[in-house]
Amino acid sequence: MTIQELDTVRGKKKNLIEVRRVIKEEGEKLAKETGYRKQVLVCGGTGCTSSHSMAVIEQLEKSLKELGIDDVLLVKTGCFGLCALGPIMIVYPEGAFYAQMTPEHAKTVAEKHLVKGGEIVKELLYQGTVTADGSIIPFSETPFYKKQMRIALRNCGVIAPEDIEEAIAAGDYAALEKALTTMTPDDVINEMLASGLRGRGGAGFPTGRKWAFAKASQGEVKYVCCNADEGDPGAFMDRSVLEGDPHSVLEAMAIAGYAIGSHNGFIYVRAEYPVAVQRLRIAIDQAHEYGLLGKNILGTGFDFDVEIRLGAGAFVCGEETALMTSIEGHRGEPRPRPPFPAVKGLFGKPTILNNVETWANVNPIIMKGAKWFSSIGTETSSGTKVFALGGKITNVGLVEVPMGTTLREIVEEIGGGIPNGKKFKAAQTGGPSGGCIPASCIDTPIDYDSLIAIGSMMGSGGMIILDEDDCMVDISKFYLEFTADESCGKCTPCRIGTKRLLQLLTKITDGKGEPEDIIKIEELASHMKQSSLCALGQSAPNPVLSTLRYFRNEYEEHINQKKCDAGVCKALLNFTIDPVKCKGCTLCARNCPVQAISGTVKQAHVIDTEKCVKCGLCMSNCKFGAIERK
Repeated sequence: MTIQELDTVRGKKKNLIEVRRVIKEEGEKLAKETGYRKQVLVCGGTGCTSSHSMAVIEQLEKSLKELGIDDVLLVKTGCFGLCALGPIMIVYPEGAFYAQMTPEHAKTVAEKHLVKGGEIVKELLYQGTVTADGSIIPFSETPFYKKQMRIALRNCGVIAPEDIEEAIAAGDYAALEKALTTMTPDDVINEMLASGLRGRGGAGFPTGRKWAFAKASQGEVKYVCCNADEGDPGAFMDRSVLEGDPHSVLEAMAIAGYAIGSHNGFIYVRAEYPVAVQRLRIAIDQAHEYGLLGKNILGTGFDFDVEIRLGAGAFVCGEETALMTSIEGHRGEPRPRPPFPAVKGLFGKPTILNNVETWANVNPIIMKGAKWFSSIGTETSSGTKVFALGGKITNVGLVEVPMGTTLREIVEEIGGGIPNGKKFKAAQTGGPSGGCIPASCIDTPIDYDSLIAIGSMMGSGGMIILDEDDCMVDISKFYLEFTADESCGKCTPCRIGTKRLLQLLTKITDGKGEPEDIIKIEELASHMKQSSLCALGQSAPNPVLSTLRYFRNEYEEHINQKKCDAGVCKALLNFTIDPVKCKGCTLCARNCPVQAISGTVKQAHVIDTEKCVKCGLCMSNCKFGAIERK
């Protein structure tokens, strides 16, 4: 496809995209410019799909056909972000945000809203868009969306990800065209350097510097790699970008190939992401068809192609050298550095590797300029960051905020606070490699340096919110179980160190801890951080060290008082029956799996603590609140 033909495609679909970006649009204008009276967008990301959004789409198609409606465009998009309310459906031009849709709800919307002269079905809307007086506000003005700034996620939930024409109309491949026709490779690298973009995969290394090192390396063969192996528990940022806007990644990799002199790219994506893999394959085929990948891209003489490699779910393959080893067909194990991948990487050739979110920022930087991007965020952390917000939070989902946004803004405003009236206790960021941020640091700005200063890290962007019912010793043990299981075993500090740390934590949560165990944990953690081969082992102690730093009292209570205030560590719990409250209904005794409860009808019952396995069934079955957990 020539540049002129590309412009034609842009114009062909542009109005469809623009009306989705604008909430308040006159219906007549929509019909005049696009040929459609309304557009209906339904989330087709993994989150909503698992909540049966495909059944919602099928019902909409069926209802539209039965009602004889042929001027409504139905679009399957990527993630809208507010995953807690899926399946999500948005109707334009009104911008009506329907939440937790079912096929029955879809039928109702078709019959009452999508027919000519129809009206919004208020009772099915996301209630955050409905004011006290019954009026409706755009979803972009709700607390969840208002403080967000979508750059990496700019097209997610806006375009149909399996339609390259919509991607082109939304701006994808415009940066590639600009780079190939008006910029030299050095111009591209200088723009990336000036932008201040740092790798969003965890380490935060400046992207432009990485590209410059690879360009300076000698060799006719170089490689560009994308890390889509997203393995942190609770993280789903990269998956959502691949599902919602796969062309943004392909375009950015081609731009990087042009900048460093590479003609071959690899996307390493975990096989557990079937929707992302399918859409990537579709996007690659479409890009070839349109001359945006392959030979002589846009008639400029530049060649670049991309292949997909599926990972088997090994967390260590998120480490760049282990990932490259896996692409080469070997067991995924890290390599000693130096030499660094920019000098000797994939197949021994100069290689750059960035994660999905990093690639998603390249197009806006090239199109809007480094000055624009560096004006967002903080002095040392420019741009935005996408977080997968999960755990004890009202608004579970994806959020993208400018660097420097405080944790309080994310938790209380965007996240909607802690449900059930519970108190915020901590936020775990950076996955198994990160740490826990306590409530006392809730006003900390979220950027690379600030998080490191308080003992955590950005990581790839997982953010798990914890409340007063969480035990910080147990949280540390959870992450140690993960890293111990995922260690590749190549180096002794990680292979043995993670297991020994886990043994010490288990000893404490089992009520067998001793005061000197804390000293042993700190010494072992220090050795692991200094001696492990790769970042998995070096960072594995982080959750333990951060919880020791801010919640040392919980470790000491577990050890000295054999007590878990949160009531999580079973070995430290005792269930008792209040004889005053107990009515002798026998329900607890009848449900006890080990017959540890005795008593007669209408008389107070007693729990035999020697027999009790602390399963909690008695407490959950008691209707009188007579059973206490201490």
